[in-house]
Amino acid sequence: MLDSKFFPLVAGIAAAITISVLAYLEAFTGQGLWLMAPFGASTVLVFGLPKSPLAQPKNVFFGHVLSALVGVIFVTFVGVEPWSLGVATGVAIALMLVTKTTHPPAGANPVLIMLTGQSWSFLLTPVAVGAVVIIAMGFAVNKLVHKQ
Repeated sequence: MLDSKFFPLVAGIAAAITISVLAYLEAFTGQGLWLMAPFGASTVLVFGLPKSPLAQPKNVFFGHVLSALVGVIFVTFVGVEPWSLGVATGVAIALMLVTKTTHPPAGANPVLIMLTGQSWSFLLTPVAVGAVVIIAMGFAVNKLVHKQ
């Protein structure tokens, strides 16, 4: 088990590597987005509080995908208005709670998606693929470093 005094350093390094991997994928592939701001907050949970229910793979993946889906549905069919930003966020939160996939950073997804006018492809990259990268890095760090 990792000495607890080194835990913050390891968590910070793991988060830095994960976000850097996503940023490099975006820069080098030229194939759409691989990174979005809520992923920074996801790494706080995955690497800083790995035992939290909110940091579990199911929550990270489905929390991001479901809330992003709400954002794309709203931007496509409802439009972007002050009231719709609020309603979409509320719907996303309720959906995560009902499905037991609550991941607080994903609560920002509808706002991000609606304000930037994203389309259906945003659900694949960066949302689904980015969540999988975060989960994979979290699994590796927790298995190799924390022995969890």
